[in-house]
Amino acid sequence: QVQLVESGGGLVQAGGSLRLSCAASGRTFSSYTMGWFRQAPGQERSFVATISRTGARIHYTNSVKGRFTISRDNAKNTVDLQMNSLKPEDTAVYYCAGSPKYYSNIYYYAQSDMDYWGKGTLVTVSS
Repeated sequence: QVQLVESGGGLVQAGGSLRLSCAASGRTFSSYTMGWFRQAPGQERSFVATISRTGARIHYTNSVKGRFTISRDNAKNTVDLQMNSLKPEDTAVYYCAGSPKYYSNIYYYAQSDMDYWGKGTLVTVSS
């Protein structure tokens, strides 16, 4: 069982930066593929980024490539999302999630593979 708690959300102007952090409980954090997902107002939750157990493999949705960076620290049981050059369309509730499943290809992970979810943190980007 893993419990996830996100932090770092807030209000930022377009072009600004925020760093989200997700703290995980439990001693098996390093055995989970971790991901960030987001749900914009009136929309379904969607994929943002995933990172493999060791951090060696990473996958981003196209709209955040070059602006967002996912990272993890298995010693601290944390996974972060550094968000730069934020746009109003990045406004959403951001969720941290974890999957115990293993796929050799990081691109295979979907929301349905994530067994554990945080409650989310709101990011609002003003124009």
